[in-house]
Amino acid sequence: MHLAYFSMTNNSKPKQYRPPDINRDHARPRTAPAPSNAAVESRLTDLISPATYGLTNYYHQLGLRWRVLNLPIMVALVLTMIWRQVPSVSTLVQMITREKIMWAPRVDVSQQALSLRLRCLPAELFAEVFQAILPQLLARAVARTRPQPPVIAGAMRHFDRLWIVDAATLEALFRKVGVLRGAPDVPLGGKLLALLDLATKLPSPRRVASGDIRLWLDDDPNTNEKAFLDELKELLQAGTLLIFDRGFYSFPFFDWLTEQGLWFVTRARDLASFRVEQVLFQSPNVRDRIIALGMYRSNPCRHRVRLVEVCIGGLWHRYLTNVLDPTVLSTADVMDLYGRRWCIEEAFLQVKRLLGLAYLWTGAQNGIEMQIWATWLLYGVLIDLSDAVAQELNLPLDQISVEMVYRGLYHFCGAYQRGEATDPVAYLAAQTDLGIVKRRRKYRERARLDKIPIELNL
Repeated sequence: MHLAYFSMTNNSKPKQYRPPDINRDHARPRTAPAPSNAAVESRLTDLISPATYGLTNYYHQLGLRWRVLNLPIMVALVLTMIWRQVPSVSTLVQMITREKIMWAPRVDVSQQALSLRLRCLPAELFAEVFQAILPQLLARAVARTRPQPPVIAGAMRHFDRLWIVDAATLEALFRKVGVLRGAPDVPLGGKLLALLDLATKLPSPRRVASGDIRLWLDDDPNTNEKAFLDELKELLQAGTLLIFDRGFYSFPFFDWLTEQGLWFVTRARDLASFRVEQVLFQSPNVRDRIIALGMYRSNPCRHRVRLVEVCIGGLWHRYLTNVLDPTVLSTADVMDLYGRRWCIEEAFLQVKRLLGLAYLWTGAQNGIEMQIWATWLLYGVLIDLSDAVAQELNLPLDQISVEMVYRGLYHFCGAYQRGEATDPVAYLAAQTDLGIVKRRRKYRERARLDKIPIELNL
């Protein structure tokens, strides 16, 4: 019997060999870098390059010398590493010594020099680049005339902004280098909180003029979402409708939002105690009531809220909002808007799996933050490209697959090399077989409508 597969002792049964579990996020990429494309790189250069050179004074204020690997070159290299899926720093060095990368000229550098620069260049510079570019992306999104879903268009008539807030835990770090070497457990990268604009799917700024991007990183992966509330409160403005899950469930937070002229939609807890003060609508499958929340607590909710309950497929779904007027948000609108909170989960999925944030390059905090900012910067550019395709097709952005737009760039590069296309937006909009427009699954739509109560009039 082959010893690699079975082992035998006097008092034991044969044990079949099982290979060790492999974390695919930590599997070393072995693919070759994607080919460059002049049209795509021109789009990135026109948008990002001016912002990098515009930070020259800030770069010097931090006491940094204008080295060979300066800020514009480093931004170009890091972005290229993500969007062209360069498997390693050594491969990136081979590329920059042989070819021009976006706006970065060819330079002769060593792998050690580039690795050191990735660890030492302050990640806040990448954050500043993102903050400088976000207002342009938002302005372009607002200027487009592609249609919006009815519930979003209706809500925008009553609220200045529709924002979603949520947090995600970053993936495990590597234990191969630095202080993590030999650690008994695999530490996680931390907790990332994001504030996303529902209408544009872009991270939301505090002021469009300053482009203050809303991403927070906590190095403790077990941090509760409520730990971010102080930072969140500083950025919310009156007239905003905030959508969040039960991770932010807090009576003082509900009261603060109401007192500041802010509105919210969230899920209600099943065991919440309340007193009904007014019934707006009630049927066997739908209940819409104004309640006093937290009757048996020492610190109940001081302001009245609205409890919307809908029975779908025999299961009750409960939502809370401080929008008490059903003519502003109907019962169906409350349910629909909370369902669109999934947009931020899709954003986390796209930056992690599609753009590679699940694969953290380093265990150093500065390197993690640099990768986060660069990845979200590319996410913003990708959303802008998808929105432009939606404008070309006169469709809502929700009907465009961001993933297939990203994967469709491969086919555009081939068509560009053959002289068959020059504009990525026009090319992607014309492709009917790439899944750019999400396919309607009518059987799922019918099944969903069959479960939704007729009282909602959907």
